[in-house]
Amino acid sequence: MTNLDPKDVQLFIEAVKENSNYDFSGYSIKSFTRRVQKILSDQKTDISNLINKIFENDEFLEQIVKDITVNTTEIFRDPSLWTIINKEILPSLKEKDGINVWHAGASTGQEVYTMLCLLKIHKMFDKAKVYASDINTDVLEVAESGKYKYREIDEYINNFNETFENSGDYDINDFFKISRNRNLIKVKSILLGKAQYKKHDLTTLTNPFAIKYNLIFCRNVLIYFNHNLQNNIFKMFHDSLSDGGALIVGKHEGILGDIASKFEKKGTIYIKK
Repeated sequence: MTNLDPKDVQLFIEAVKENSNYDFSGYSIKSFTRRVQKILSDQKTDISNLINKIFENDEFLEQIVKDITVNTTEIFRDPSLWTIINKEILPSLKEKDGINVWHAGASTGQEVYTMLCLLKIHKMFDKAKVYASDINTDVLEVAESGKYKYREIDEYINNFNETFENSGDYDINDFFKISRNRNLIKVKSILLGKAQYKKHDLTTLTNPFAIKYNLIFCRNVLIYFNHNLQNNIFKMFHDSLSDGGALIVGKHEGILGDIASKFEKKGTIYIKK
């Protein structure tokens, strides 16, 4: 794969910005360059032709934006985190009349349905409002459908069981219909339709649902942004949280700078002071 000149990457970013509302200038340059290089390889073209097509074709530009975004998620990903949410975070919210949850960068929605499983188990489902957003409308459509074709069925089952310490108290089949011969996982109707999905670009630094949240999940998204953009997004999350609300980030993400003093850190969970 040919190395891209930083000037060409900047020209690409400017072309996208000029022809849309997308601004990739706050993305980590290394990871962003790799994504553009992959697009050039997939499209079998060079940067000049790619930029020309962006100027000529709005639908092509939208597809390129979707190709740039990274979509990786699992059911009960990182069981140790979900164990804490199960044992500590949700019990602390039980006395509230209602709770709001936002999954930012929700991708295809497995994390959303993971949360909905726990809300059902804790009998908090009816009083919870769950919101999810992503820049990519294709993955949001998959999330709303609740149908997944993946080979990681056994991994999902293991994640679920680990979260509940293999107690046998809960069964993944209560929430998902698993068809091994079709390599298909379908979310059961008891969870479908609960979450509200919306297209949203985190780089706009806006709260897409314009409410306060008790929980915000934004896992493995911020690593693709530079430090300045990360800090600005953390400030937006802080302003969007209720007092005592929790922000959950990915394993390799963390809050740095002045905004960190406004949170109490518990691993990858940040509690608003």
